[in-house]
Amino acid sequence: MAWLPKVRVAACNVAPVFLDTAKTVQKTVSLIREAANNRADLVVFPETYVPAFPLWAAVSAPIDNHQFFTHLARESLVIDGKEIRTLQQACMQNRVFAHVGFNERSRYSVGCLWNSSVLISDQGEILNHHRKLMPTFYEKLVWSPGDGAGLKVADTERCGKVGSLICGENTNPLARWSLMAQGEQLHISSWPPVWPTTRAAAGGKQYDNLAANRMRAAAHCFEAKCFGVLCSGFMDRNMRDALVRHAPSAAETLDSVTQGASLFLDPTGAQVGEEVVGEEGVAYANLDLNACVEFKQFHDVVGTGYQRYDVFDVKVDRRRLGPEMVFSKEKHTDGESSTVRRGDGPSLEGSERQLGSGGGHQGRE
Repeated sequence: MAWLPKVRVAACNVAPVFLDTAKTVQKTVSLIREAANNRADLVVFPETYVPAFPLWAAVSAPIDNHQFFTHLARESLVIDGKEIRTLQQACMQNRVFAHVGFNERSRYSVGCLWNSSVLISDQGEILNHHRKLMPTFYEKLVWSPGDGAGLKVADTERCGKVGSLICGENTNPLARWSLMAQGEQLHISSWPPVWPTTRAAAGGKQYDNLAANRMRAAAHCFEAKCFGVLCSGFMDRNMRDALVRHAPSAAETLDSVTQGASLFLDPTGAQVGEEVVGEEGVAYANLDLNACVEFKQFHDVVGTGYQRYDVFDVKVDRRRLGPEMVFSKEKHTDGESSTVRRGDGPSLEGSERQLGSGGGHQGRE
């Protein structure tokens, strides 16, 4: 007998209006409405979709990129700002969940940016706000490291238990485990449009982001016995031309890299539903979360059927980190309470051990 929901998901393989937050938010609202009209329960957007993924850090020298960084900082969002409220209102009006990647700026430092994501409910409530734990490679020139406060799985009735990680975090076994241990049933992974790692003129082998992204997401689905949503950005002509005007030598590299894909995976890691790659579009899939159950008989890496809590012990610090904590011990910038409610699985309250019976200390968030 089925008791878990069937979820229709839309993955938006789309480009932002490059470095224009107001117009990109308008485009996001339009896509939320479109997905809702196509009976989606959840609509997903790429990594730092608002207002852009900072590709200039890959193709030109840091000393030449100050103008881009300043522009990005000016266009970045705060979690309690008008842009996020607009997205919350769109979800509420269209009765659909949304997961949106965005560049977040700090209220305490005009040059502090994070690679962030937000999960919004069909009632317009923020269910989770996550900051990427570690920027990857040249991303370190743009974003600050995040924290563990967003390593949460949202227990929704309509979409099941939803978790997410951003790009390279899907390579981090402990970050992935922290979501598995909360009973994740639907895993969202968000990705950039392209990820160049060598100049085309150098003749080196370019990073195959299509294969790498699918492999990492499939491994997580197989281990967690959950469904996966891969959502990649798209580099349109406007983005490409803006980067080439800034760094003409980047043209050959940008024209040679493989664009990302948006697709869906089942609990075995096999692909299901629609796929969009190399163009703008929205992919859809109908996912029956009841299919997660059978495979838990084989390898349940959370339950006692395939886990040794007497051998392994992991601690996850769930505090929100930042200068605001110097002045306030009661709450942090996204307004969440200081206690994470315990479920019936491994504890994830405050700063605690997640595996094993060790107590761990409770920390503030």
